Amino acid sequence: MTRRISVVLFDGFELLDVCGPVELLSHVEGITLDFVGPEAGLVSSAQGLRVECGRSFRELSKEPIDILLVPGGPGTRTLVDDAPFLAWLTEAGARARLLASVCTGSALLASAGLLEGYRATSNKAAFEWARTFGQTIAWQREARWIEDRDRWTSSGVAAGMDMTAALIASLCGTEARDRALAKAEYTATTDSDSDPFAALTSLL
Repeated sequence: MTRRISVVLFDGFELLDVCGPVELLSHVEGITLDFVGPEAGLVSSAQGLRVECGRSFRELSKEPIDILLVPGGPGTRTLVDDAPFLAWLTEAGARARLLASVCTGSALLASAGLLEGYRATSNKAAFEWARTFGQTIAWQREARWIEDRDRWTSSGVAAGMDMTAALIASLCGTEARDRALAKAEYTATTDSDSDPFAALTSLL
């Protein structure tokens, strides 16, 4: 079964939030990747690297959405108050079969009303900010990532790779996960509750 993952890009996205998961996903047979942005064309990461979006948000609204992946980064700080973006994300997220976020991407999902009634986590350095969004979200302070039904959220930056490894195992099996990790020469944390950075940021 082919799974299509649409990666949401915006100015100021965190590079590893995108490139880490994409690296692992690119090694999985049956997974295709799609990059969408405000418009088709180049979008600048927080680090200044420009990435090309093949399609615009508007174009994605015209077709079914399988998996939507939302990264974090400095750009989320303004997007949480961007009404047109949030309206699009609310609609697109409601149609997606599965939603995943890395880092402060969960704040965008929360602001769009897509995490109500779910457990979720976020970047520990920005956790107190992220948890101000949403009404009935059970924010988890200590978690590398959270899987709650059709919502996956991870802690900060590199944690997105651990979440992605678990997501690959869920979608395609542990053998597919292990092959992807071997190709990337990456050792993933397999315990979603293992979160040493929660203590480092004095959240516990």
